[in-house]
Amino acid sequence: MKPIISASELLSESAGDRPPVLLDVRWTLGGPPGRPAYEAGHLPGAVYVDLDAELAGPPGSGGRHPLPDPEAFGAVMRRAGVSADRPVVVYDGGLGWGAARAWWLLRWAGHPDVRVLDGGLAAWTGELTEKVPAPEPGDFRPKPGALELLDADAAAALPDTGLLLDARAAERYRGDVEPIDRVGGHIPGAVSAPTTENVDAEGLFLAADALRDRFTALGATEGTPVAVYCGSGVSGAHEVLALEIAGIPAGLYAGSWSEWSSDPARPVATGPAPR
Repeated sequence: MKPIISASELLSESAGDRPPVLLDVRWTLGGPPGRPAYEAGHLPGAVYVDLDAELAGPPGSGGRHPLPDPEAFGAVMRRAGVSADRPVVVYDGGLGWGAARAWWLLRWAGHPDVRVLDGGLAAWTGELTEKVPAPEPGDFRPKPGALELLDADAAAALPDTGLLLDARAAERYRGDVEPIDRVGGHIPGAVSAPTTENVDAEGLFLAADALRDRFTALGATEGTPVAVYCGSGVSGAHEVLALEIAGIPAGLYAGSWSEWSSDPARPVATGPAPR
């Protein structure tokens, strides 16, 4: 099953006998809350999910967006109408990061049928509504572990045996700037792979072959273990999604740079990756 769905495919499925549960995960790093935008217009039947409050635990030593408690996450999903045997489609304002976070969490927690609306709300051609739905509660119960999750020690060790991709902007990888975290730079041995290069100018994912070529050129050869990190585990989920489209399984270091850089004992590399 493809992990993404086009707007035309979603229009068709939403009108069918078994429409997917829709989750609106509009979120912008450092930006305004997504709820007002949701209330101003969203896909019919979509339930708003707050990334900071419901798709992450409290910030702290585990990073700015540590994983939520599985039981609390399950309760949020059940309130949104998510059931184990019903497909789920998640979308955001178009960047894709918020939707990818929800996709990754649901897949990691064991849901078998989750897709991201390719291009997000900007790609949607159907009607929008201001009506906030009251869905029947779902029955989804998280069973964590369906996708690979790395901790800091595993991320540190991976470059010796595999490929660790840094999904942040290249200037943050190099340490030229660091607008958010304690120190700039990257995990030693990681390879710069900005997630923004996985989509086209309209925010649609590149074709699977193009993504596969990109990641192969970065070192994701057959049999090579691959994992991703970013600033706080959000845009990294988007890169894991791009790798999934390319047919390359990859883990996620969810604590990411916000956890790594908070510990002065952990090494920091700067500058471009060695050739």
